[in-house]
Amino acid sequence: MAKLLLNLRNVPGDEADEVRAMLDANGIAYYETRPGPWNISVGGIWVKEDSAIAEARRLMADYQDQRGIRMRAEHAAAVRDGTAETFRSQLRDEPVRVLLTVLAIVCLLGLMALPILLLSR
Repeated sequence: MAKLLLNLRNVPGDEADEVRAMLDANGIAYYETRPGPWNISVGGIWVKEDSAIAEARRLMADYQDQRGIRMRAEHAAAVRDGTAETFRSQLRDEPVRVLLTVLAIVCLLGLMALPILLLSR
């Protein structure tokens, strides 16, 4: 019976490609499901054979450790170079989205505080 190896929700395309390449390189049979039309169900990468699940999970754990180290190093380099994304860079690149998000947060905080304000009167 097939087992889910990787849920593709919020997985970058390059990571999914690297996982597929890793499985192919190690001769592990897999198939992929695509997300549903309204993203109610997300896609996934499934290992076909029960006998390969333990090996696939071991490879996946090693891959995730290596990717984590690589991504942290890339982020640290971006911070050192001054190219890392910051609030200021997001505000400069997409001011409308940032301001609407801040406005939504303020409105939600106000709605959360409203019962307390009404009860204290």
